[in-house]
Amino acid sequence: MSEFEPITGRYIAVDIAGERHRIFVEEAGSGIPLLCLHTAGNDSRQFRHMMNDRTITDRFRVVAFDMPYHGRSTPPEGWWLKKFRLTTRSYLDIVRSLWLALGLDRPVVLGCSMGGAIVLKLAVDHQHEMRGIVGLESSAYAPGRYNEFLHHPAIHGGELCASYTYGLNSPRSPEANRRENWWYYSQSGPGVYQGDVYFYSCDWDAREDIKRIDTTRCKVALLTGEYDYSCTPAMTEAVAASIRGAQYTLMKGMGHFPMIENYPEFRPYLLGALDHVAPHASTATARPASAQSGAARQSASEPSRN
Repeated sequence: MSEFEPITGRYIAVDIAGERHRIFVEEAGSGIPLLCLHTAGNDSRQFRHMMNDRTITDRFRVVAFDMPYHGRSTPPEGWWLKKFRLTTRSYLDIVRSLWLALGLDRPVVLGCSMGGAIVLKLAVDHQHEMRGIVGLESSAYAPGRYNEFLHHPAIHGGELCASYTYGLNSPRSPEANRRENWWYYSQSGPGVYQGDVYFYSCDWDAREDIKRIDTTRCKVALLTGEYDYSCTPAMTEAVAASIRGAQYTLMKGMGHFPMIENYPEFRPYLLGALDHVAPHASTATARPASAQSGAARQSASEPSRN
């Protein structure tokens, strides 16, 4: 029997840094706002498993959007007259504009890869307005992935970007899931992935900024797959070491795209991270003061439970 998934998608007109944008947003569930940020060159379809997970949507209003130029969102007027380049400033403006337009009150913000990077800066600048962040494959500094072949007239950009990122999946993840992510990447607009990687590998450096995150205000959970060679476990460990009270967990058997490449294996890690940044009322009451403040940093190879 055919069934609709419990996901609602629609468009919202948003002003971002003085430009009008038509942005595609999808969501499921109710409760604590959980804003999800997709990876470079991809779109919000990466979060479809989370939006179909009743354990999550019973507690959280899961919201994901396609960045401008990505997926089903429309580039701003005059896009053909300039080269797309995402920067730390423009990325913050995009996320913040959507956050405010959607009226999200003290959200948890979850991001992967470049999304896992920018959540760190959001926690620096807006920690008094957030419950916490979940950083998937988060790095404060990630040089080396930008190159001119990512947008080159002699190369099929869609296939290149899809195959370039395919290797970041864990070899243990189901092939059907890895190919699904490949398909999403293959649909990226010309130069969009390169423009995102410009932010990630050329403009982004938050190594000093993240030391200002106060985890008694904004909790921090970091999850990185052991097979990730773009944001390696060591890179996320360095982030955790700079944020007093951050919780870091190594995800065994996972790659760079946990929410799409192997959701069943990712799910326990995700639930542990969400419990850390937005604990159930009974759990938060039962924990000692030091645990409630996120004072203890954790590094483990198994999902954490609070």
